[in-house]
Amino acid sequence: MRHMLWMAVLAACSGEPKPSAPASVPATTAAAAVQPAARRINPRLLRRFPPLGSSMGAPAPAQLVNLGRQLFYDRRLSRDLDLSCNSCHRLDSYGVDGEVTSIGANGKRGRRNSPSVFHSAGQFAQFWDGRALTIETQATMPIFNPDEMAIASPEVLVARLRAIPDYLAAFEASFPGGDPVTVENVASALAAFERGLVTPSRWDRFLTGDETALTDREVEGFKVFSDLGCVVCHTGELIGGTSYQRAGAIEPWPNQTDPGRFEVTNSEADRMMFKVPSLRNVAKTAPYFHDGSSRTLDGAVRVMARHQLGVDLSDSETGAVVAWLGSLSGDIPSTYIKEPALP
Repeated sequence: MRHMLWMAVLAACSGEPKPSAPASVPATTAAAAVQPAARRINPRLLRRFPPLGSSMGAPAPAQLVNLGRQLFYDRRLSRDLDLSCNSCHRLDSYGVDGEVTSIGANGKRGRRNSPSVFHSAGQFAQFWDGRALTIETQATMPIFNPDEMAIASPEVLVARLRAIPDYLAAFEASFPGGDPVTVENVASALAAFERGLVTPSRWDRFLTGDETALTDREVEGFKVFSDLGCVVCHTGELIGGTSYQRAGAIEPWPNQTDPGRFEVTNSEADRMMFKVPSLRNVAKTAPYFHDGSSRTLDGAVRVMARHQLGVDLSDSETGAVVAWLGSLSGDIPSTYIKEPALP
């Protein structure tokens, strides 16, 4: 869908003598006067996009975050001691591994592209099919998935962690009283760490009033993005992560082998429905989509336009959208994600 803005200029005529023409305005001055209007975005539209703030939840105690960081990097959370959370969600690469699908236990590849863990805690559901509603529920599911980290049972994980004295002490400090080493507490620690995986970007500076934070091309790209209707699904603080949508809403998705959320609900209404991903850091997290089928951001933008909107974008439109998407990339918090010494 395309939206075009038409401006009509009305000139009034009268019998009065016309005043003498004003002195000409230098081109540079005229351009400066026009520039703010050309860059202006409707404030009502921008209200759909609050800057990065509270979606990730309140900060957790430092000792709990530190425990979660250790667990995130620890390969002992996998059956063969060869995989950690960071293996598929590399924190120094914006939380992805750059693979179409990630390699799990026994060298077997998974079925879906591994999404970034940055900002995942602020999304309304986890995994492409939404089978976990919270980051706490999601955190330990890969540990027990036989195709991922493949720990045989919760009892095996708990026994392994209890046998490490420094882990036992860390759990006792973070979870005083009762039995400190439980799967639920492992999940809580991992989630506490992941809630700190945030990357404020130039887009956030723009939203808080710094009009110099985006280039003219990036502002143009956001206007194209919004005029096309992309903001219906990619909205909010995380520019996504708030709804499910059908892959191939207008033109059928090329790869029909994965039925998406249908596998969770067994409802035909959910066939080919997937969580709309956050677009934060999207320029850094190729390949794209649940099936990893687009290796470039330019290609992904064109695929979305064709299959979700029924539109063929021009090179100029595509380039502008890609430019704006680049403004959503923030700096990786290198100190926060630094690999810790393990117990």
